[in-house]
Amino acid sequence: MAASAQARITDDSRERLVRLTEKTGKTQQEVIDTALKAYERELFLDGVNASFAALKADPQAWKQYQEDQAEWETATNADGLD
Repeated sequence: MAASAQARITDDSRERLVRLTEKTGKTQQEVIDTALKAYERELFLDGVNASFAALKADPQAWKQYQEDQAEWETATNADGLD
């Protein structure tokens, strides 16, 4: 059984939640869980993108990354797998 908790949300968010439950046939808990997972993934990908941008902004680090990628590409192409 899931733990029970209360959280205050705006009237607009409550209306959205109701509309999404009606549209999807999911429970309010399922809609909230799905939304939180999507938000968590968005934040993770934002972090990955920021880290990659920082890597690209450093010419020496970017060159090393490209060399490493080329080495891996060569090694994996030689493994005999399609």
